[in-house]
Amino acid sequence: MRALAAEFFGTFWLVFGGCGSAVLAAAFPDLGIGFAGVSLAFGLTVLTMAYAVGGISGGHFNPAVSLGLAIANRFAWKQLPTYWIAQLAGAIVAATVLYAIASGQPGFEPGGFASNGFGALSPGGYGIGAALLIEIVLTAGFLVVILGATSKAAPAGFAPIAIGLALTLIHLVSIPVTNTSVNPARSTGVAFFAETAALPQLWLFWIAPLAGAAVGALAWTYLLSADNRPGTAA
Repeated sequence: MRALAAEFFGTFWLVFGGCGSAVLAAAFPDLGIGFAGVSLAFGLTVLTMAYAVGGISGGHFNPAVSLGLAIANRFAWKQLPTYWIAQLAGAIVAATVLYAIASGQPGFEPGGFASNGFGALSPGGYGIGAALLIEIVLTAGFLVVILGATSKAAPAGFAPIAIGLALTLIHLVSIPVTNTSVNPARSTGVAFFAETAALPQLWLFWIAPLAGAAVGALAWTYLLSADNRPGTAA
C-alpha cells in the first residue's frame, strides 16, 4: 500500500504541476512561462518526486514506464494492474483539483485543458501519423534513459536528474506536435475536463506510449545492457 500511495501521489504531482503550469502559468501571453517553462515544469515534477518517493515505489508515475520496466524484468508483472490503477487515480484526482482551481477565475473556459491531441487538437496541426511516431520514439528514448540511469553501471544518486532532464527534453521536442504525452495516465486525467475531442483521441496516447515503452525496454535489454541478457539489472 505504501508503494501504491507513492505512485498515486507522484502521478498526482506530475499532472498537477506539469499540466497546472500549462493551464495556469502559461495562460498569460505577457506573463506566462511558454513552452520552455511547461517543459521544465514536467521535468521538475518527475525529478522531485523521484527523490521524494522513488525509494518507496520505484518512482514510475506512468503506466508506460511500469510496462517497460516489467518487460526489462525490473518490475513484477503481477504488480502492473495495481500500479496502473494508482497512477490513473492520481492523474484524475490531480486534474479534478486543477479544474476546481482554474474554474475559480471569472470567465474561465477549459478549452483543451492541457490535453493531448493530433490534427485539429495538435498545437502545430500535426496529423495522426506524426503524433503516433513521435510518441513511440520519445517514449522509447525515455525508457532507455530510465533503464540506463538506474543501472548498476550508472553513477549512484543521479538517476532522478537524468530522468527529469530527459522528460524536459521530450516536452521541448513534442509539445508542438501532440502537447506531449509519453504517459497514458497524464493524458487520461485532463482529457475528462477538456472541451475538445480529447477523449475520442485518447486511444493514441495509450497505444503509442505503451508501444514505445516496449521498444525502449527491448532495445535496452538486448542491445544496450552490459551482457545483453534479459532480466539483468546491468
